[in-house]
Amino acid sequence: MASVSAQPESSSRTFYIETFGCQMNAHDSEKVIGTLVQQGYTQVEEEEAAELILYNTCSIRDKAEQKVFNRLNDYKKLYKQGKRFAVLGCVAQQEGEKIFERAPYVSIVSGSASYNRLPQMLTQLQAGGQRITGLDDRQTEETFETEFTARSNPHRGYITIIEGCDKFCAYCVVPYTRGKERSRTSTSVLAEARKMADAGYTEIQLLGQNVNSYLDPEEKKSFAELLAAVGEVAGIRRVRFTTSHPRHFSRDIVEAIDAVPSLCDHVHLPVQSGSSRVLGMMNREYSREQYLERISWIKAAKRPISLTTDMIVGFPGETPEDFEDTVSLLGEVQYDGVFGFKYSPRPNTPAISMADSIAEEEKSLRLQLLFDRQREIQRINYAKHVGETLEVMVEGYNSARGQVIGRTSQNKTLNFTTSLPIYPAQGSYVPVRVTQSYPNSLVGEAV
Repeated sequence: MASVSAQPESSSRTFYIETFGCQMNAHDSEKVIGTLVQQGYTQVEEEEAAELILYNTCSIRDKAEQKVFNRLNDYKKLYKQGKRFAVLGCVAQQEGEKIFERAPYVSIVSGSASYNRLPQMLTQLQAGGQRITGLDDRQTEETFETEFTARSNPHRGYITIIEGCDKFCAYCVVPYTRGKERSRTSTSVLAEARKMADAGYTEIQLLGQNVNSYLDPEEKKSFAELLAAVGEVAGIRRVRFTTSHPRHFSRDIVEAIDAVPSLCDHVHLPVQSGSSRVLGMMNREYSREQYLERISWIKAAKRPISLTTDMIVGFPGETPEDFEDTVSLLGEVQYDGVFGFKYSPRPNTPAISMADSIAEEEKSLRLQLLFDRQREIQRINYAKHVGETLEVMVEGYNSARGQVIGRTSQNKTLNFTTSLPIYPAQGSYVPVRVTQSYPNSLVGEAV
């Protein structure tokens, strides 16, 4: 993440921030950085150079909290040099004031639902305060909106449209760490999109734990209508959204993608399991058949839409037959990408008390079988692009290979060569003819 410096007249207070986890956390950190800079802090790239060290944490995976405490322990020697520590995000909300007991040198513990109060917490810190907390229960109605977001990419940016989660899937800690679902007004979202376009951004990604659960407090726009409206903002060439929940995925989302060319032809729709029985135990609130109905809507679109998903193997009580249902779903849907994980018990979740847990060795075996099957599907799917000309947004350069690194509207990596004496600028859009394919990427030549 690029450094963001305060104005010359600001205080010389310095901070370092490290971010763990999802895109929501990454964007939260951009807003936290902007808030700190506005409060007179300067970002630095090394812990040793900072007066305040912040860890923005994630608690989705197993032992996440232990990793945070290990990281804090690694740097507790810096406390003796007068440095202060803050633990932010999901682990902060999950562990609460227990963090102060295990790591007494931590000064701030704040969940994401309390970030609006960061300026007050920083004021307390500067006044010598200790054990400063920002911990909210699920009743908070606030969303974290700020004019001071420090965006790390000058061409692609995030907009969070909904925070929190009301789904209570049996394996997931997010409803307990990020609070209840609360949406921003469509007016504020569109104002931010226009401001980004005016600043030169051409790609926007709308974010939410369940982005398509969006409910406009102004009752002006549905999620699909908001998606289309962002796509129609002058200057915006690509709009993405993540993550969708199958229960709230509706036909009008596909209709919006068909109607507005700037909406990317990619949908990430986490299924978690291909077994209706396991989906019921997970409290996912849909069956395999209902999920496949939504897939049929996407496949019936006027243009090909790339599909990706999340899957969990080894959920308590998952039988070999249940796992086979998950593997068979890969072939039926033909995903372009799968993020697969072994089930890991998380604090406060219903699944932690379920019997019939699967042995770790069996989880690993199932996950490898899943990846092997998916790799073969992707090898075939990606090969279909050879000979096509696709528009690519330039993301960077691999000078060692003489390639430009790019990404298609379908969110596929397409690295390409060019006959021009200089590389096209980062953030520019280039037509590229695909000449080779691999299971996870494409290679081509600029047209």
